[in-house]
Amino acid sequence: MTEMKFLADMGIAMRIVEWLREKGHDVVHIREEGLHRLPDREIFKKAINEGRIILTFDLDFGEIVAFSMGLAVSVILFLLRNTRTPFVIKRLEDMLEESGELLMKGSIVIVEDTRYRVRKLPIKNL
Repeated sequence: MTEMKFLADMGIAMRIVEWLREKGHDVVHIREEGLHRLPDREIFKKAINEGRIILTFDLDFGEIVAFSMGLAVSVILFLLRNTRTPFVIKRLEDMLEESGELLMKGSIVIVEDTRYRVRKLPIKNL
């Protein structure tokens, strides 16, 4: 898998960030940069400016379509009952192995306990 750039939101455990770094990815955690109070819209802008994929548990990022303005940005949104770090890492690992390339084109990936869904951006009305 090619190296990816991630921006981890506040709900993402540092162990997940460390795991991604061990896998060769470039990862920044909002907390590491002292940006823990940054509004979602600003996190989104930061991800666009730095070419990063947002990792989050925050359902407010469902508004990503409104923020995207047609730009190719990606979000991995975890909707898990089991939020223990080893389980989150396993689900992330499985998703990246199977669909990681889709993240490079702009998409929202919703990661659930037993499946994940990918929606390419921008989402267009049919």
